[in-house]
Amino acid sequence: MKRSISILIFFIAHSILAQQNLLTPEDVASLEYVQDAVISEDGNRIAYQLLVPKDPVKENAPAASHLYVYDRSSKSTSPYVTDYSTGNVKFRPGRNTITFTAKPEGSELTSLYEIPAGGGEPQKIFGFESSISSYDWNSDGNIIAFVSHIEEDKKSELPYSPEVYETDIANSSAFIADISNPTPKKVGVEGHVVGVQWSPNGNKLAINAAPSSLVDDFYTSQRIYVVDANTLKVTAEIDHKAKLGSIQWSPDGERIAFIAGEDQHDPIDGSIFIAEATGGKPQILQRDFQGQFHGISWKNDKTITFLASEGVSSSIGTLDINGKLKKNYENKDLNISGFSMAKDGRMALVANSAQHPGELFMLNAKASEVERLTTSNPWLQNELFGKQEVISYKASDGMEIQGILIHPVNKPSGRIPLITVVHGGPEAHYDNGWLTAYNLPGQVGAGLGYAVFYPNYRGSTGRGVEFSKSSQGDPAGKEFDDIFDGVDYLVENYNVDRDKVGVTGGSYGGYATAWMSTRHSDRFAAGVMSVGISNNISKWGTSDIPEEMFLVHSRKRIWDDYQFYLERSPIFYADQAKTPLLILHGKEDTRVDPGQSFELYRHIKTRTDTPVRLVLYPGEGHGNRKSTARYDYNLRMMRWFNTYLQDGGKEIPEVILELQMN
Repeated sequence: MKRSISILIFFIAHSILAQQNLLTPEDVASLEYVQDAVISEDGNRIAYQLLVPKDPVKENAPAASHLYVYDRSSKSTSPYVTDYSTGNVKFRPGRNTITFTAKPEGSELTSLYEIPAGGGEPQKIFGFESSISSYDWNSDGNIIAFVSHIEEDKKSELPYSPEVYETDIANSSAFIADISNPTPKKVGVEGHVVGVQWSPNGNKLAINAAPSSLVDDFYTSQRIYVVDANTLKVTAEIDHKAKLGSIQWSPDGERIAFIAGEDQHDPIDGSIFIAEATGGKPQILQRDFQGQFHGISWKNDKTITFLASEGVSSSIGTLDINGKLKKNYENKDLNISGFSMAKDGRMALVANSAQHPGELFMLNAKASEVERLTTSNPWLQNELFGKQEVISYKASDGMEIQGILIHPVNKPSGRIPLITVVHGGPEAHYDNGWLTAYNLPGQVGAGLGYAVFYPNYRGSTGRGVEFSKSSQGDPAGKEFDDIFDGVDYLVENYNVDRDKVGVTGGSYGGYATAWMSTRHSDRFAAGVMSVGISNNISKWGTSDIPEEMFLVHSRKRIWDDYQFYLERSPIFYADQAKTPLLILHGKEDTRVDPGQSFELYRHIKTRTDTPVRLVLYPGEGHGNRKSTARYDYNLRMMRWFNTYLQDGGKEIPEVILELQMN
């Protein structure tokens, strides 16, 4: 009987929220997002992808990525491919067509497809013996360079074959093929090819590759190679060891610009470098930039257009090859996640704000005015949102810390319960944009009467290399103290209830949640930990990024100081856990092994009487991708906080959820 009443009350609450036009978990599960826009050279059309989620009650599957096109002359957007997911969308040079990779239902492999720019039926124009992961067109529009891998048949003669860990892994290679007479030729780059790009004149290729397809190598050991398009052999190599991001040829083919880490200890690819196409040591531009570069596009042979984060805001500007920077566009209310530039300087932007997730925008050639082109979720305009505010405060040692606070929609008469949301990485940050998702309480929390706090603690990105390195070698030290200082600031200045503070986060944010629910349990009344770390010693040996962890996080080996890493592990303090803790983990997670959640659950369960629950998601990895798993996560997270921050926590929530959509 209790179970039925509990579930009934839970869904009555959701029904009331819906009637008041407040955001609910059901709303979050149905949100559509614009992503990955590309503008035609003449600026007349923009091809973009719309991420459309599956109904979580009917199908547990990842969202589909549909192809849409915005036509500037008619000022309208049209669906082009909605029956299956598309990727790698490009305008084909010299043709009035759009190409993309896809794997329609019934197909075994991902191949290359083409559709007229004005609309029509897509046609398969190129397939390979294995799936194509990415490609680039030669400027003549006839030849492609693409990335794929060929699986070797290594079947055992026995009826059973074991899996040998980290051996016989499949690497991807680069190939070129003429679409009119497709006989692919393999490019002579060893290791695991990640990406390939033609030079503007078509006589060279820039290829980024890692020694193997291991994730650790992807993060720590990618290099850029220049390949002769005729001999398909490497002619030059760019000498830089660091995390690697976007690569772009200059229009004259003399230089390569790329985004990368400042050095191998930089936790993020956020600096801009220029290298000669003949190889050698690259030049860093704007070494002391107090932000993070995200995207680049050459404006001319000597000038690069960039997209950057500065604190919690976005900016677009230009940078010449001598390092002179000019900001052209800033909008503190619009978080820009990507851009594509036409020849005349107009840009297609993908951006979100406090009122909506990703949408398509156009920035004019003078970079003075932005126009919103799509409204993918028109019903959001009728929702009531809590005010979103950028805040800054002083940490205990005087360092300035930034964060974002979402106020409750309807302020309660007394003090306000707070949910603290800690980002992962820690090489990441929250921007002043859309902050509501299956794992981010955001406006759902605001509608339920919570203030929701997103701190960008030291070690976060967006404020320069020095700040992003400032937490290295001190796990769970000053970086997490910054979060406590933020909570204290909100208690003192924003009427937050000190006794009703919750915490949640995934990955490194899950580590923070576990740490706060054990070592500092007296400060937090509820915790929801996702794919988080509980034991730094066993985590190192079970993760797929041990070298990356050493280079950009710990900066010393665990075997040099086992006691230090043990004492910076939540399990060390599990006996003092008083914070009711919900633990969520994907069963196939290779980044943070599910054993981390098992360990913390078992320690708390055995050593205390504190409410603790472990929920595993089959088929999910380091975060949930599928619709039902995401919806289930959101419901469980909000129900846990409601139980322990608002309802007094007399009973642990029921195990079973009855899922229903509006």
